[in-house]
Amino acid sequence: MIKVAFFSTKDYDKEVFDEYNKKYNFDITYFSSKLNAETAPLTKGYDVVCIFVNDLVDEETIKILKECNVKLIALRCAGFNNVDMKHMDSSIKVVRVPEYSPYSVAEHAVALLLTVDRKIYKAYQRTKKYNFTLNGLLGFDIHGKTVGVIGTGKIGKCFIKIMNGFGANVIAYDIFEDKNAEKELNFRYVTLEELYENSDIISLHCPLTEENEKMINHNTMSKMKDGVYIINTSRGKLIDTDSLIERLEEGKIGGLCLDVYEEESEIFSNDLSNSYIRDKDLLTLLSMPNVVITSHQAFFTKEALNKIASDTFKNIQDIFLNGSCQNEVK
Repeated sequence: MIKVAFFSTKDYDKEVFDEYNKKYNFDITYFSSKLNAETAPLTKGYDVVCIFVNDLVDEETIKILKECNVKLIALRCAGFNNVDMKHMDSSIKVVRVPEYSPYSVAEHAVALLLTVDRKIYKAYQRTKKYNFTLNGLLGFDIHGKTVGVIGTGKIGKCFIKIMNGFGANVIAYDIFEDKNAEKELNFRYVTLEELYENSDIISLHCPLTEENEKMINHNTMSKMKDGVYIINTSRGKLIDTDSLIERLEEGKIGGLCLDVYEEESEIFSNDLSNSYIRDKDLLTLLSMPNVVITSHQAFFTKEALNKIASDTFKNIQDIFLNGSCQNEVK
């Protein structure tokens, strides 16, 4: 029987994975702790470790996993920037879930945009107190605005379709341009500099790599329009937080929509309401009236969770039955 150790496990993970495991009958142990060099010895005796976005598989962790004879790292997410692939070898394979629900993330990005633009959170707080005034709730039409999309993979394409529905003018940047999609979805590829200069709204839908870490920084924000709205539902480290706060305080950024944060790993997915631990930069962002932050929940729909569980278990089965998997990370 294949033994699987889950890390960063929440109750909703157990519920959906236990249901799908009725088909596969894996021997599963759930750990609430994150996987890292400190917790890696817990994997001794397991064939597979199943991890999420904030688990850390660095060089030291990989060394311990090898000593524990782990054969497979199964990511239950699309991104794999938290796995140091440079230090992986054929002794441990890595698989991921590349397309669990692009609609969930794209729709959440739009929800964040509308929340900040139309001041939904302010209006909600007011009406709960029986205050029905409109002062300070002025927004703008998305219709006719230029929306810049960085990353035109499955999520980026879904976001583009939604923006087309609003009647926006969509431009995009991707190092791998999909010319068929450009024609079919009615958007135009431009250089990154052109996107920065011409967009009223910029939405990030790209994976995190060494090349694009902190791509949104003091210099690139200087090229953007005054009052630009920025949406990030991808990875927190795509944006340099210090520069972002500086630009927000200057009024350069008109609105900020975040589902991810540069230093989220010890914060997001945890209830810290009764803790004295506070991240100063995050507190600053949360205090700003034109910023809305959610806790890496863009993926969190019923459809996405079921797809993640289904594909994760199929990935594990394929590796152990066939020695390969279409979702293997090389």
